Amino acid sequence: LIVTLNVTCRSTTSRSEWQSKMHLVDLAGSERRSKTNAQGERMVESNHINKSLSALHDVISSLSRKEAHIPYRNSKLTQLLQDSLSGSS
Repeated sequence: LIVTLNVTCRSTTSRSEWQSKMHLVDLAGSERRSKTNAQGERMVESNHINKSLSALHDVISSLSRKEAHIPYRNSKLTQLLQDSLSGSS
C-alpha cells in the first residue's frame, strides 16, 4: 500500500506558495521468510516487497556513489519515488 499526500500552502498576505509531497509506504510482510513461515499468497507478497526494498537499496547506493545511471525502473516503488529520491524535489 502506498499513499501519497500532496500539500499546497498559500500565503494570503505575501501570495507565495509552497508545495510538499509525502509518501507513506506500507512494507508489512517484508520480514524474513525463515522467521515467518509464510506460504502461498503471503510468501509471494513478501517476495515482491523484498524485491522492491532491494531495488530501493540499489537506487540509494547509486545516488550516493553519484553514478551516471540510477536504476529507478527496477521496481514500481522506485519509479513512484523517483522525483523524491532524485534531488529534484
